[in-house]
Amino acid sequence: MWPFGSKEWNIVGIMFEKPDSYSINANRAKGKLADSVKTRVRIHDRTILWVIYNQKGSIIESGQGNGIHHVPQDTVKQLEKILHTNVSIREILKMLESGQTPKAAKKLIWSGYPKKKTVQDSDI
Repeated sequence: MWPFGSKEWNIVGIMFEKPDSYSINANRAKGKLADSVKTRVRIHDRTILWVIYNQKGSIIESGQGNGIHHVPQDTVKQLEKILHTNVSIREILKMLESGQTPKAAKKLIWSGYPKKKTVQDSDI
């Protein structure tokens, strides 16, 4: 049993979609279902980072997922720094905490996507 009654978590996964586009998939879950959702998000093939937030928006637990091989390590470190402040993540958490929906997803909007490689004239 969770020390203060039934645990209720907001589980967020930052998922790889394309090199310049990641998505946020989030679920609100209680009790044993929360553990199950956490496990599924953590082991998903496209999960870059997973984060568990409590109902006050504080991070309980986080880690890297199986999808970290899709992105540069510098990008993962940048993502870890923005988990508290990113507007897209905050909007998703607000929807979950307000009870509007038990599941939510949206594109991650931030300025840290890896730069696209361009073909230079000398390479042609």
